Amino acid sequence: MSEQAAARRDVVLVVDDTPESLSFLTDTLESENITVLVATDGESCLSLIDEITPDLILMDAVMPGLDGFETCRRIKHEKRLSHLPVIFMTGLTETEHVVRGLQAGGVDYVPKPIVVSELLARIRVHLANARMAHASRSALDATGRYLISTDRSGQLLWSTPRAEQLLLELLPVRDGGGRGFDADFAERLTALRSTQQAQVLGIGGRRFEFSFVSSTAPDEYLYRLREVADAEAQQQAQAALLQQALSLTAREAEVLLWLSRGKANRDISEILGISPRTVNKHLEQVFEKLGVENRASAAARAVRVLSQ
Repeated sequence: MSEQAAARRDVVLVVDDTPESLSFLTDTLESENITVLVATDGESCLSLIDEITPDLILMDAVMPGLDGFETCRRIKHEKRLSHLPVIFMTGLTETEHVVRGLQAGGVDYVPKPIVVSELLARIRVHLANARMAHASRSALDATGRYLISTDRSGQLLWSTPRAEQLLLELLPVRDGGGRGFDADFAERLTALRSTQQAQVLGIGGRRFEFSFVSSTAPDEYLYRLREVADAEAQQQAQAALLQQALSLTAREAEVLLWLSRGKANRDISEILGISPRTVNKHLEQVFEKLGVENRASAAARAVRVLSQ
């Protein structure tokens, strides 16, 4: 196998205290061209992933000392590891144990004795989902926008660097050492997924408009946020943004801003204290600079700039 092919192999960490299970799973996964790491208990699992980050973890639920449930919780508590998919393996088939594994942060559950074809199918699905989620996050990080993602209950999973810095300033440190939303705030966030309407919510004494964007992965939901300023300051900021982005004069940017809000020339003249004829002259210049022919196209261009 070439070095390039080897570099593309997925890495799976198997955590199990039974030598027979470790041997069986290692042989099975390696036969599928998967690189296998091994840990025999929760503590050694946590030590290993401090050095090497796998692509997926197969976790035995019942182990002496630190069991699989608590090990998974500790992994998910670390932001740099929270994206890792954890599949539980256990002979415990009662619903309460399945639920406990999912609540700990597991993405799936495989009962023992293990059916090889089922296990491999689940691994492939979760590896693919993890790759897509990682690619999406990397792309969103590069945009420099204020974006966060939460789980189904509205608890914070991840944020772009700009949003993270903002939340570090505003969110209190929780008992576990991390930062997150209180139950009421999380519930209001989850409600946005069904209403599809932006809502202004308060954080740390400041007001932010949250908008639901989309579901980016199983049980992961993306939101956009922006701080709500007073109306006059917001208008000034938006006009300045249009001026810079579209190479307009300050007055042209103001006229375009009100045009994008559906105002007629006479309304704009009253708001800005200039004549309708002057408004029309400014619009002619705006159309020429933007390379558009009508009000609708100019307004659409302005809306795109302001929504970025």
